[in-house]
Amino acid sequence: MFLNSLVARLPLPSRAVRKGVGIAAVVAQAGIGVTGSIVRVTGSGLGCQTWPECQPGSMVPVQHSEYHQFTQWIEFSNRMLTGLVIAVAAIAVITAWRVKLDQPQRRRLLALAWTMPGGVVLQAVVGGMTVLAKLEWWTVAIHFLVSTPLVWFAVLLLHAFFEGDEPVRWLVPPVARKLLVVLVVAMWAVLIAGTTVTGAGPHGGDPETHRLDAPIQVLATIHGGLLVCYLLVLAMFGLALLRGSATKRLWQRYTVVWVVTLAQGVLGSVQYALGVPEALVSLHVLGSALVIIATAALWCAARDRGVPARPGVAERELTAA
Repeated sequence: MFLNSLVARLPLPSRAVRKGVGIAAVVAQAGIGVTGSIVRVTGSGLGCQTWPECQPGSMVPVQHSEYHQFTQWIEFSNRMLTGLVIAVAAIAVITAWRVKLDQPQRRRLLALAWTMPGGVVLQAVVGGMTVLAKLEWWTVAIHFLVSTPLVWFAVLLLHAFFEGDEPVRWLVPPVARKLLVVLVVAMWAVLIAGTTVTGAGPHGGDPETHRLDAPIQVLATIHGGLLVCYLLVLAMFGLALLRGSATKRLWQRYTVVWVVTLAQGVLGSVQYALGVPEALVSLHVLGSALVIIATAALWCAARDRGVPARPGVAERELTAA
C-alpha cells in the first residue's frame, strides 16, 4: 500500500515524541472548547454570518453594516484555530500509524488516533449547523457536548502510546470498578446540565439569539446537585479503594480529581453569585475540560493493559541512539 510505504519512511517516534503528540492532542481538543466560549461571551457567534464562508461571497471578515469587524475576527480566528486542531489530529494519526507499522498488533492505538480527525470533522459540521441555526441554544449545547468525548479520547490516546494491547486487567476491586463507571456517567450528567444553564444564561453568542425559556435558578440548582452526586460517588470510590491495594499512581490521580472538581465547583458558585461575568465563563469551560481530563486519567490508572510489545529493530536502534 502506497500510504503504508510512505509512512514507513518516517523515523520511528521516540517516547518523548509520542508523549508530546499525546499531550498536544489533549490540549488541542480541550482548548478549542475554551476559545469557543470566548466567541460566545463576546457575542461574536454570528460575527461570521454564514458557513463555511465568513460573509456571503467572502471567506474572511469584510466591512459590513450589521456586523462589527472585531466580532467577525473573533469568530473567524476561532474557525482558523480549527486548522491547528486538524494539524495536531493529523500528526497524531501519522505517529500512531508509524508505531503500528512497527508493531502490527497496535490496532487500538491507531483507532484512538483516528477519533481525533474524525471528531474535528464532526465538530465542523455541528459548528456549521449552529451558525446556520442562528445559535439556537440547543445547537450550541450539542456543539459543546460533542467536544467532551474528544477530550476523553485524547487522554486515552496519550495513555495508549505507552500501554500494551492485552485485555484490560482492573487494578481496583469490583465494587470500585462499578463506582468508576457511575462516576463517568455522573460527570457527563453534570456537563449536560451545565449546557442548560448556559442556554438560559445571558451569554448566547449573539444578543438576538433565542435563549432557553426556563428558570436559571432551578437549572443551576440541578447542575450543582449533580456535581454533589459526582463528588459523593467519588468519595465512595475512594472508600472502595481502601479495601484493595491501590497503586500510588492511582491515589495521586484520585487526589487530582478532587482538587480539580472542588475548584470547578467553587468557580461555578462564584460565577453565579457575581452574575456570570464573561471571564469566569471561559474559566468555567476550561475547568470542565480539566475535570474530563482528570477523570479520564483516573480511569486509565485504574486498569492495566500490559506493556507495549517488544519494539522492532528500528525502535531499538532509535533507543540506543
